[in-house]
Amino acid sequence: MKILYERCCGIDVHKRIVVACLKCGKKQEIREFGTTTGELRALTKWLLDKNCQMIAMESTGSYWKPLYNLFELSTLDTMVVNARDMRNVPGRKTDVKDAEWIADLLQHGLLRASYIPPREQRELRELSRYRKSLIEERAREINRLQKMLEGGNIKLASVVSDINGRSARNLLMYLLQHNKGLTKDKISGMLHGRLRHKIEAIMKALDGFLTPLQKQLMLKVVDHIDDMTKRIGEMDDLMNQYLMEYQEAIHALDEMPGIGRQSAETILAEIGLDMNRFPTEKHLSNWAGLAPGNNESAGKRRYGRTTKGNITLKTTLVQCAKSAVKKTDSFLAAQYQRLVVRRGANRATVAVAHTMLIAIYHMLKEHVPFLDLGAAYYNQFNAQSKINHYLKKLKQLGWAPNDATTLTAAT
Repeated sequence: MKILYERCCGIDVHKRIVVACLKCGKKQEIREFGTTTGELRALTKWLLDKNCQMIAMESTGSYWKPLYNLFELSTLDTMVVNARDMRNVPGRKTDVKDAEWIADLLQHGLLRASYIPPREQRELRELSRYRKSLIEERAREINRLQKMLEGGNIKLASVVSDINGRSARNLLMYLLQHNKGLTKDKISGMLHGRLRHKIEAIMKALDGFLTPLQKQLMLKVVDHIDDMTKRIGEMDDLMNQYLMEYQEAIHALDEMPGIGRQSAETILAEIGLDMNRFPTEKHLSNWAGLAPGNNESAGKRRYGRTTKGNITLKTTLVQCAKSAVKKTDSFLAAQYQRLVVRRGANRATVAVAHTMLIAIYHMLKEHVPFLDLGAAYYNQFNAQSKINHYLKKLKQLGWAPNDATTLTAAT
C-alpha cells in the first residue's frame, strides 16, 4: 500500500502511561511516557525533534485531552480516532502492539479523524454539558419528591401540573413545616392563577399523612432542588457571559418551533458557528448520530439504525422535536403526522430532529432565517394519486360518489 506519512506516530493512551510508536519509513522507535504534564512535554519535544508529520491516538475516555492540549499548542498535527475504526486482530492485544497498529494504519492513511473543535468551544461544551446534567439531576430530584408525596398519600401531582411551581411549593412547605391542617382560606392565599378555582380538589389531594421522618427527608430534597436551581442560574449567567458572539445565531435558532434559548445555546456549543468544517448537511447529521445507517445486502436495503454520534446534541434535538410537533400548523408537525402512522412515534420524532438539524446547518452556513414550509407542504405533491387513494379507501368503507363533488352512502 502507498505510504501517506513518512514520519508519523501512533499513541496508545491510558490513565497513567502512554505508549508511542514513531515510524520513520521502515524503521520504528517505541517509547513509554507518564501522563503528567512534564512527561507529556517530553513526549512533545521528542516528536518535534524527530520532525513527526502526523500523530494518531484513540479517543479513550478523557485521557486523550491532556495530550491533545499540548500537541495543539505546538506545531504538531494530531488526529483523534474512534476506537471502532482501528481495532486490532484479536489475540494480539498489548500496549506496544496497539501503538504499532495505530502507527501502521496512520502511515498508510487508513484512519479517519474525529472532529475536535477549538479549545474555546470545547470549554463551552463542558459548561453547557454541566448545566444540562444539573437540569437532569434536578428533574430526578423532583421525581423523588413526588414518590415521597405518594408514599404519604399526598396526591398533589394529580391537581397541579408542576409540583415545583410557586403555588405547589407554597402548599408543600406549609405541609412540611406545620402540624396544623390547611383550611380553604389558607389555601386560597397560597394559590396563583387558575389554581384558585381548584380549592376543593386541592384540599382532597392534600388529605394524607406525613410522619416527622418523611417531612425531614422531604425538606432535605426540597433544599437540594433549590440549590441546584441556584447553580443552574449561575451556569446560565456564565453561558451568557461567554456566548456574546453567538447571540445572533441564538436568536435565529430561537425562532424555530420547539427550540428555546437554553436548547439553542446547547446546540451551538456542540456544533459551533462555522459550518465549513462539515462539507454537507449529511456529514453533520452523521456526526450528530441522526442519520440513518447503511444496511444493504443483495441489492435490498434493510432497516438501518441511526449512527452513533454526539449524544448531547442528539438528545437535545430529540427533545426539541417533541416540542416542535405540538405546533400543529407547522411543517415539522405535518412531517411527524405523515411518518408516525407507519413508522411509530420514536422514529418519527428522530426524523423530525434530523430535519431540524439540516435546517440549522443551512441557517448557520448561509446566514438565513428559518422558513416554515407550512403544514400543507406535502399536499402539493402527487395530488391526483392521493385523491385516487382516498377515493379507493372510501369505497372500501361503503361510500360511493353520486357525482363529481358529492359522496353518499352506498345502499
